[in-house]
Amino acid sequence: MGEPKGSRIRLIAGRWRGRRLAFPAEPGLRPTPDRVRETLFNWLNPWLAGARCLDLFAGSGALGFEALSRGAAAATLVDCNAAVVAALRENRARLGAEAAIMVGEALDYLAGQGPAAFDIIFLDPPYASRLLPDALTTILARRILAPAGLIYIESAVAYGFELPAGLRWHRRGQAGGVAYGLAALAS
Repeated sequence: MGEPKGSRIRLIAGRWRGRRLAFPAEPGLRPTPDRVRETLFNWLNPWLAGARCLDLFAGSGALGFEALSRGAAAATLVDCNAAVVAALRENRARLGAEAAIMVGEALDYLAGQGPAAFDIIFLDPPYASRLLPDALTTILARRILAPAGLIYIESAVAYGFELPAGLRWHRRGQAGGVAYGLAALAS
């Protein structure tokens, strides 16, 4: 397996701590910064053990593989770019990770999911795509998030973002031009 041309990102903690993931240089592919990932996974620590995770706009795979590295039971990584999916499969093989990797459009993937399929969902689409509202609407309508589950949401500060009815912020943060947070189902 040849290594994809592009960039690398380091896994922060867990069984694959310090291992690097290679990913292609593709337009719109922008991994979550280390500082934000570290904060996110500190927040998620109480929920990770045994969690079923979905990395919907997988890109580098850093969120899904980091979750597995830290004790998640399962991770499904979805991306529509063939070069990105090939790199995800190579990284899975390099790590010896048991991750499902799916090629396809995020909203099409969600349309095929049933209730309570995931405990943690990572939503970090290309910022300019404006896919967040549609993804969240579908997740809520199809009840894809487990009742006590969490959704990680990342967007550019410049776009601003309000949660749809049915979700509430659990935690939020900002780093430079990146706004991020964890959302939970509203009671």
